Amino acid sequence: MYQDLFYQQNWDEVKASIYAKTSHDVERALGKERRNLEDFKALISPAAAPYLEQMAQLSHQLTKKRFGNTIQMYTPMYLSNECQNICTYCGFSLDNKVRRRTLSDDEIIREAEAIRNMGFEHILLVTGEANRTVGVQYIKKAIQLVKPYFSHIAMEVQPMDLEEYEELIEAGLNTVLVYQETYHKDDYKKHHPKGKKSNFDYRVDTPDRLGKAGIHKIGLGVLIGLEDWRTDSFFTALHLDYLERTYWQTKYSISFPRLRPFSGGLEPKVEMTDRELVQLICAYRLFDEEVELSLSTREHPIFRDNIIKLGITSASAGSKTNPGGYVVEPESLEQFEISDERSAEEFAEMIKNQGYEVVWKDWDLALQ
Repeated sequence: MYQDLFYQQNWDEVKASIYAKTSHDVERALGKERRNLEDFKALISPAAAPYLEQMAQLSHQLTKKRFGNTIQMYTPMYLSNECQNICTYCGFSLDNKVRRRTLSDDEIIREAEAIRNMGFEHILLVTGEANRTVGVQYIKKAIQLVKPYFSHIAMEVQPMDLEEYEELIEAGLNTVLVYQETYHKDDYKKHHPKGKKSNFDYRVDTPDRLGKAGIHKIGLGVLIGLEDWRTDSFFTALHLDYLERTYWQTKYSISFPRLRPFSGGLEPKVEMTDRELVQLICAYRLFDEEVELSLSTREHPIFRDNIIKLGITSASAGSKTNPGGYVVEPESLEQFEISDERSAEEFAEMIKNQGYEVVWKDWDLALQ
């Protein structure tokens, strides 16, 4: 279990190690064909900042070699904003006094039809964490309802037990995104004071349960802004490295959500500049040529346009972060504010203008 490896590490020692990296460490990492976790520390360290252009060129080359001139597109479908957790950074938090909304079967189908008509064949189902309202059976039914419309179904919901994941995979689930939010255990508790999500160990072991269940793909990440992004990113890379070695038949993706405004508000503890986010994306690509790197509509359009060639392999577009946001109830509460409000068609046109091909469904499944 990753938990065993995680507790062998010390947050403060890892952080100090990253910030102690020198230009010599960065140059040594850049000169290698295969890079290890110590090299990753060097590439995300402040010492790597002057090498960003070289990192970007290498990242572009490695991404093109593995993924070609393609960008995969997906969009989220929010099924419910019901949630039993208190999370300091989320508009769906239990203590946020807003009207709750859960889509019915007919409403799920209406949303699915609208999203499919936009061109998408890859859908991400999202709910708050409310076992009674949107538990396993609700999500299973939702998967069965949208399956006729999409070739790839992903979800971002509450962590589940092994047997529950097996049941959903049998129903048609392909991918699960499960973000740790932060690997700093003390700060994790501060941001998750109530609800099942407050159980740090259960959440950190979720990818192990997914791997054992035989899921096609697992998505990892942290919420950038809750803690020192460099240290959190190292623990994410450590997690990725462990999972790839242990569950080698599963695919993996990394996402880079930066803390965005929401109803209730939480200011980032640590700000990350655009330049630093480029550095992190390139560092992941240099560390792992196979991992998919995904960017959401949280980011500004200009940034998203410029990052396309530097390592990103998938991106959301036309996103609505509220239940029924596409056709059923466009004005319901958003989980967070998006920054790139372009339509899927507009975003796809930008990708094509940069010489890339838009992939509307998951390429791995398309090749089977």
